[in-house]
Amino acid sequence: MLNAIGVTLRYGKRVLFEDVNIKFTKGNCYGLIGANGAGKSTFLKILSGEIEPSKGEVTIEKGARISMLKQDHFAFEEYTVLDTVIMGNQELYKIMKEKEAIYMKPDFSEEDGMKAAKLEERFAELNGWNAESDAAILLSNLGIENENHNKFMKELEAKDKVKVLLAQALFGNPDVLLLDEPTNDLDIKSINWLQDFLINFENTVIVVSHDRYFLNKVCTHIADVDFGKIKVYSGNYDFWYESSQLALKQMKESNKKKEEKIKELQEFIARFSANASKSKQATSRKKSLEKIQLDEIKPSNRKYPYIDFKPDREIGKEVLTVENLSKTIDGKKILDNISFKVNREDKIAFLADNEIAKTVLFQILAGELEPDSGEIKWGTTVTTSYFPKDNNYLFNTNMPIVDWLRQYSKDPDETFVRSFLGRMLFSGEEALKEVKVLSGGEKVRCVLSKIMLSGANVIIMDEPTNHLDMESITSLNEGMKKFKGVLLFTSHDHQLVQTVANKIIDIKENDFIVRECSYNDYLNIE
Repeated sequence: MLNAIGVTLRYGKRVLFEDVNIKFTKGNCYGLIGANGAGKSTFLKILSGEIEPSKGEVTIEKGARISMLKQDHFAFEEYTVLDTVIMGNQELYKIMKEKEAIYMKPDFSEEDGMKAAKLEERFAELNGWNAESDAAILLSNLGIENENHNKFMKELEAKDKVKVLLAQALFGNPDVLLLDEPTNDLDIKSINWLQDFLINFENTVIVVSHDRYFLNKVCTHIADVDFGKIKVYSGNYDFWYESSQLALKQMKESNKKKEEKIKELQEFIARFSANASKSKQATSRKKSLEKIQLDEIKPSNRKYPYIDFKPDREIGKEVLTVENLSKTIDGKKILDNISFKVNREDKIAFLADNEIAKTVLFQILAGELEPDSGEIKWGTTVTTSYFPKDNNYLFNTNMPIVDWLRQYSKDPDETFVRSFLGRMLFSGEEALKEVKVLSGGEKVRCVLSKIMLSGANVIIMDEPTNHLDMESITSLNEGMKKFKGVLLFTSHDHQLVQTVANKIIDIKENDFIVRECSYNDYLNIE
């Protein structure tokens, strides 16, 4: 169906891919994974034809159509929502507009009639008569209400534009579907619908995602971008992770045995090479030694930060009691008479119909906002640390990272702070970068470092996985699981919520639900 043959891409001296050969076949869903900067999105653009490779070629079956999820949310502002979706099939959309133009001509000629007839024939072949209803069904399944279908894109909220562009990519049963982070900004219902859609999709899918749970649900294969190569594995993300770790372990064990054999042969040769009676044996062992080749273990592009939250003191029985908490912002009731209790063993995931509700609640708990009414009572043994969803205000300074983090360290010694930063992937000169120029992911790692140094026994985290690569999410997931204190958190990473939370609090528009159960169990309850 779709083939990459000898694909190489160079930017100056930097080689992003070299001699990549992959055959993507119909009926399979390929999860394209790799460290940040490895070139996942770039490879999708090569497959779509948006970028030309330095060498090699991409071939596709004759007549097959590629559809790719657009990343520019403002590219279709002057088009209606339905038109934007139908533009997913450019040929069909072009025919629709040509037909409209012909039929609107005041001086409709015989030649126009012949042209219109040809257009109608192709229109029917492309299932054009069902285009609007098919587009409407996709939009409705993604949570875009019917009354919004004929609005202009510029009239929609950002979260809905994302859904429209996803519907555009899915429209018209493309032969190859290229999706770059399709779950970003989607609610859980939309993600679940998309999972089911892709599981039942009969053509070829290639998807980039940091959502491990999503990759496990939809992928039949994993295409791993590392060392400038792309290697395809059968199975989902967990299978890839386990098999790649096993292969690395086996390679290391094999090398260890070879190194022991080399040492044994070298000792024999050194001991008996000058001994006439043993010289033949020594020569034989020299030949054996020359034949032993150690497996080359390349350093992976993947880097995992070391995330470990250790409370300075054990938390007591009394942790947090919230009673009748309410908050109105800009005339809109965000929190309405909310009450709950937090126990010393709790790791609570907060859900909400309105995303702002979770953030406002956390800002109140962190002392950054005052409630309109209600009471918050923290236990006397509690120390807290807060991860804000929007952390930019923490980086309004020209300080280098090492000095920024030193502010929050009980040990101000530069060696200690630099050592800590090294574990968080800021080694050497990286630790001297000014914090105001850091990327989103780098800022997140800085805030996580601040929280680790706090020694808090209650951590409040509002979407900590935003901007992180998969390796950092994996490390954060492990750190949250091991934490011996209390966690209050929100996250769109399904696997993280499922493996960390033992209680769910769901802030609904007209209800407030508290359940002691796992995330999956809660979703099954609903």
